[in-house]
Amino acid sequence: MLSDFEKQAIRELQGDLPVESRPFAGMARRLGVTEEKLLETVADFLQRGLMRRFGAALRHQRVGYSGNALVAWVVPPEEIERVGLAIAAYPEVTHCYQRATAPGWPYSLYAMVHRPTEAECRELVRQISAAVGIGEYVVLFSTAELKRSSMQYFR
Repeated sequence: MLSDFEKQAIRELQGDLPVESRPFAGMARRLGVTEEKLLETVADFLQRGLMRRFGAALRHQRVGYSGNALVAWVVPPEEIERVGLAIAAYPEVTHCYQRATAPGWPYSLYAMVHRPTEAECRELVRQISAAVGIGEYVVLFSTAELKRSSMQYFR
């Protein structure tokens, strides 16, 4: 069970971070606590498994990355963990997930790959493919971002 303060902290944390040197200071002020207390609460959320991570979502198109692709790989079940961990280790990969296959769609591993251009993205995917030993994949480039938002709890 979450306390009223924890729910208030979640409301503050789920929004966008201000672009400033101490983004948690303003949140703490609005909550009526010290910045240290808010950061302790965040650490507690992580330790208790209430929160997996805290991160920033960069709008890659706005910083010059037009090579953004979802790569779907055909990976044998016994190779999923090895291949997934290897692909996820690339800094250009922001997401890597296993999904169930479907009739006519044998792809079981998905990775979001970001590079400045589509050509650089394709080249990196080729390098990753060679490195992990998986040659069957499809590269699906982003054409438009239709929604990008985080879940909102305790609104």
